[in-house]
Amino acid sequence: MNPILDLTDIAQKIGGLFIGGMPGPELDDQTTILIKDYHLGGIILFHRNIRDPVQLAQLCQDLQMVSMENTGIPLFLAIDQEGGRVARLGEPFTQFPGNAAIGENPDPEKSALHFATTTAREMSLVGLNMNMAPVLDVAQPNMDAHLVGRPFSHEPLQVIALGKIVINTLQQGGIMAVAKHFPGLGKSDLDPHQHLPTVNASFEEMESIHLPPFAGAIEAHVSAIMSSHAVYPVLDAGIPATLSRRIMTDLLRESMRFDGLIISDDLEMGAIVNERGMPGGAADALEAGVDLLLICKNQSHLLTSIELIRDKVLKEEIPYERLERSIARIAKYKKRFLYPHKKISLKAVKEFFGNTDT
Repeated sequence: MNPILDLTDIAQKIGGLFIGGMPGPELDDQTTILIKDYHLGGIILFHRNIRDPVQLAQLCQDLQMVSMENTGIPLFLAIDQEGGRVARLGEPFTQFPGNAAIGENPDPEKSALHFATTTAREMSLVGLNMNMAPVLDVAQPNMDAHLVGRPFSHEPLQVIALGKIVINTLQQGGIMAVAKHFPGLGKSDLDPHQHLPTVNASFEEMESIHLPPFAGAIEAHVSAIMSSHAVYPVLDAGIPATLSRRIMTDLLRESMRFDGLIISDDLEMGAIVNERGMPGGAADALEAGVDLLLICKNQSHLLTSIELIRDKVLKEEIPYERLERSIARIAKYKKRFLYPHKKISLKAVKEFFGNTDT
């Protein structure tokens, strides 16, 4: 065991690797403890956390206040706002029909620009700073139902072009973009929320269809890329991409030269929990090369994952340098997008959206 490392310090460093969910629309005691004592890296919000723009802005303000007062570091405040069927922000936030509709629009570039400009403005206003979008999967025949309507197109070149517009526009508006689901879920045969899918694509298909949109995102300096929980036999047989060093580190980090943040898809999905369990899946993802570990619902999974990774680092089963690399990368992107820390104006939110008090 490494005697030099302080237990509290290392637990807090590991806490910064996690983006967690929270139960309701107001800051609760357990979430406060995770931020205050474990220095949680961020929070991802869902329908259960959102009533209206003013309440959401107040929640974001409360979350950042706890983090800034106790750690001096702002939180990633993330949401899935793809448009269409995956949009956590309901009315009066602007509603969009989704990526497939953008791709089918007579002027898809203008449509993508309008979506990203509006979304960045509205997210920024209420204090959100990370959008788990755009989807860069390339649509395929017989695509699993959970993806229908979410890819821009079945043409890789159009996915590249529209993805770049959304990434650049979100990030120019101060919102970190997250390209997903690497290395491409378009040919998935199952929904990873429940099962472990296998993407039976040849190496040639991966190189010509599924990987190019992510290469385009890297060219556009995307902040983060989200891993897929599918197995890609041609890349690493039997291991979900999120847990594969060959895919996360050798392919994405080294071959494709991506130096942004690698974010796991939700580690509570069946594809990971049924195969590796929790907290083992979180530790395996970190070892594979993932920087930010996403646990969207169960906060006890967050705590047990922090503890397991801490124990593995102390036993030198996970090198301390591996932890430090992700910590440094997270700090770099927080500095770029979250500083100087902006105060949320509830007055501006009310003026923009109208008074939404119920």
